[in-house]
Amino acid sequence: MKEVSLVDCLLVGLTVAAFVPASVARVDCPKSCVCETRPWFSPSSVYMEAPTVDCNDLGLFALPEKLPADTQVVLLQTNNIGKIDQPLEYLANVTEIDLSQNNLTSVADVDLGRLSQLLSLHLEENWIRLLPDDALSHLPSLQELYLNHNLISSISPAAFRGLRGLLRLHLNSNQLQTISYEWFEYTPSLEILMIGENPVITIPDLTFRSLRNLRSLVLTRMNLSQLLDDALSGLDNLESISFYDNTFPEVPHGALRHLKNLKFLDLNKNPIGRIQRGDFLDMPHLKELGINSMPELVSIDSFALDNLPELTKIEATNNPKLSYIHPTAFHKLPRLETLMLNGNALSALHRVTVESLPNLREVSMHSNPIRCDCVVRWMSMNRTRVRFMEPDSLFCVEPPEYEGQRVRQVHFREMMEICLPLISPESLPAHLSVANGSAVSLHCRAFAEPEPEIYWITPTGTRVLPNTVSEKYYMHPEGTFDIYDITENEAGLYTCVAHNLIGADLKSVSVEVNGYFPQTANNSLNVNISSVEANSVLVSWKAAHGSLAPNIKWFTVSGSKNPTVAFTARVPSDVKVYNLTHLSPATKYKVCVDVPNVRHKQSSKCVNVTTKGVEVAAMTRERWDAAVIAVFGVLLTAVSVACLLIYVSLRNQQLCGDLRKCQSVTPLAPQATLHSPFTRLWVAGKGMPAAEEVRATVVNVSDNAF
Repeated sequence: MKEVSLVDCLLVGLTVAAFVPASVARVDCPKSCVCETRPWFSPSSVYMEAPTVDCNDLGLFALPEKLPADTQVVLLQTNNIGKIDQPLEYLANVTEIDLSQNNLTSVADVDLGRLSQLLSLHLEENWIRLLPDDALSHLPSLQELYLNHNLISSISPAAFRGLRGLLRLHLNSNQLQTISYEWFEYTPSLEILMIGENPVITIPDLTFRSLRNLRSLVLTRMNLSQLLDDALSGLDNLESISFYDNTFPEVPHGALRHLKNLKFLDLNKNPIGRIQRGDFLDMPHLKELGINSMPELVSIDSFALDNLPELTKIEATNNPKLSYIHPTAFHKLPRLETLMLNGNALSALHRVTVESLPNLREVSMHSNPIRCDCVVRWMSMNRTRVRFMEPDSLFCVEPPEYEGQRVRQVHFREMMEICLPLISPESLPAHLSVANGSAVSLHCRAFAEPEPEIYWITPTGTRVLPNTVSEKYYMHPEGTFDIYDITENEAGLYTCVAHNLIGADLKSVSVEVNGYFPQTANNSLNVNISSVEANSVLVSWKAAHGSLAPNIKWFTVSGSKNPTVAFTARVPSDVKVYNLTHLSPATKYKVCVDVPNVRHKQSSKCVNVTTKGVEVAAMTRERWDAAVIAVFGVLLTAVSVACLLIYVSLRNQQLCGDLRKCQSVTPLAPQATLHSPFTRLWVAGKGMPAAEEVRATVVNVSDNAF
């Protein structure tokens, strides 16, 4: 019995001992808070089980008086705490404190004591306005500091002194107007810096020169329009940078050239107009590129992404004006696997573009206004190894007979191998207002097969070809037209013409300078018929200065023997003559020329013309044949006379030789009377006398007699 009693006592003692720590923990846990062990990751991503006190969203105005001594994580998010004057030095193991979304107005009001093990401090979404020198020097082990979404407008040069082990610093969404290199001299170990969403005017050269270990830099929504060439100098190990939602008109390639180890580049939501050659020079380790949601992006030009040996993914989606990707835009990208192009204004994607990417696996082209003609014919041939993502969302928009059909459903044999150029309606605005002295870039791109050539027509009617240089204009080979130092003299209508062997397309934009646009005289359109044939009519016109591209329409007049058929043509604004062909003979047509103008109503004028009939054409042909026969007759007669004269001359020479022989024989036969054939011909020419018969006596003599 004693043994049993002893065992029972021992069991009771162990049970009580087991419950004592739990009861103590329950007593020490603040009211309404939750105290438990939870998973926790250190700033270096080390996983552990951490005793946690969760006092989030309790409406607290002060820190709880007592926390469990073994607490490692303290969560005080979304309360009303405005000041902390109770040091937490008794929490020897505390590694993380979250005071976000409270009413703190100064870092000086946060007296946490000297916490040698604290790694993460969250102060985001408070009302802090400045950071004084040595603001957090009592936290020497701090690795993560979150100060984002405050009202910080001033940071003292030595604000981060004592934080040499800091790895992550979040200063985004404050009111900083400058970034000083002095801040980072005390944080040489920093790996992640988020400083976006601050109204910073500019980033000086060498600002980040002390951050040689920085791997990620976020400069989002800072209203940056340019970067100095050495602004990013010193970031030798940077792997990721984000310029999301800034105002860059072009890729800041001068600053990016310092980032030799960059792997991820985010240029999303910037008003960049063109991605062009040299934008991503010397980036041998770039893996992913984001150029999404760019409101002004029109084209990705030739060799724009060139020699990026490790690039595996390109995202260029949801760009409302992106209507052109040059066939050689992607060059020397041996590892590219994914090409995202959905949600743009692309009417086509060249086969050469895809075939130049040996490792390409998938392409996203859905939600684009695809023109199902020769350029995309290859998509229906099922001869490509590339997988199209969401093929059921890849529809034809043009031509009308294929509208609404899936691209893969249109058989490639139904598409022509050659096709007209098409200038995207999204590439050029219809109207542009600029200030005096500014510069303007007009982007014009077109798809076609064969590839089209592009030129521009100025308001004065001057044709500007690629690489043409003048004081005011320059045209890039891809089709971009630059106007420099613009004045009212350059105001007017500019027309882009894209043409190939099949035909042409054109689009015009009116440029207004300081509200001025050249006026156009009314009723100045003159239309003339220059030539009329059985199957063609040559029409010419003269329009006012500054007119848009004319539209020509011709159709048979009601009552003619042929059914009424209407035809239309659109020609460049510098063309003033057009030949209407394939007309019917002896048919009355109405020809109308319509010349629109930006500031006035359209000027239209029509003329009636009747083509020549077949009979008239036949008579003309007979007269021509008779004339040709007469000419040939005269030539034949002349040749005949010439031949006769030549023959007579040659015969005369022969008779003269015979005559000389006869004269040498005459003394031997004096009784004979001789007449030469030439004499007989001469006599016979005076009438038709009877031929005179000549008889000669031949005397045989020996050879010695001569």
